[in-house]
Amino acid sequence: MVWITLGGAFVPVVHVQNFAYGLLNPVLGYLMSCLGAFIGLRCLTRARAYTGRTKALWLSMAAIAIGATGIWAMHFIGMLGFTIPGETIRYNVLLTIISMLVAVAVVAIGLFVVGYSRSQGLAPLLTGGVIVGLGVASMHYLGMEALEIPDMMNYNVLVVVASVIIAIAAGTAALYAGLKVRGIGATLGASLLMGVAVSGMHYTGMAAMRVFATSAGVYAANSADTGATASSFLIPLVLGISVFTFLATIVIMLAPSE
Repeated sequence: MVWITLGGAFVPVVHVQNFAYGLLNPVLGYLMSCLGAFIGLRCLTRARAYTGRTKALWLSMAAIAIGATGIWAMHFIGMLGFTIPGETIRYNVLLTIISMLVAVAVVAIGLFVVGYSRSQGLAPLLTGGVIVGLGVASMHYLGMEALEIPDMMNYNVLVVVASVIIAIAAGTAALYAGLKVRGIGATLGASLLMGVAVSGMHYTGMAAMRVFATSAGVYAANSADTGATASSFLIPLVLGISVFTFLATIVIMLAPSE
């Protein structure tokens, strides 16, 4: 067991696994992120063909696709591969749902900033990208806060900053693609790149986390007995989002583009 100094005391570092099932979770998470990005970008091509309320509806659907499917679902598919040997990981239901709503809300803000801006210049793009990026990072760390384990979590500040920078880059790229991408091929290419960025942000954020078997100081433990398990909560929720994604795909196929 590895021991480090924390708050003037020696504490043991808990071994964690981010890839408990090998490449299954990273690959599924990446594909889900690409799918959400693809559907969101196709919604944006429809939004450009409308004004007023209809435009807002398409932008909202794009926000749900990118925020819930492309970002949130990717995060928690990845989390299904996160294990601590000998411990049961539970999730705070309220915080987990809030993290999903945060993802959708901030993506929506970014899309509306760019979608309704009279200027197609750099300023609204960067503004929206920063908003989306900070929101994605907030979603990630809220999701991590939802973990209920008997151990203590701490973060490497520099790696956290790196994850936030990646999130901002991903958010800006998503908005830029929403403004510029037209054809199916270009949309697919942009979706694949966005999937890399979102997955990269997630696993960078996971690399920033350190788990300690201690209850000292400010590292207060969450209760490990009150939350929901992944099988009883996360998996049904992810499946529900997948059903939404399927239905959204049908709607997009039937709707005219610009």
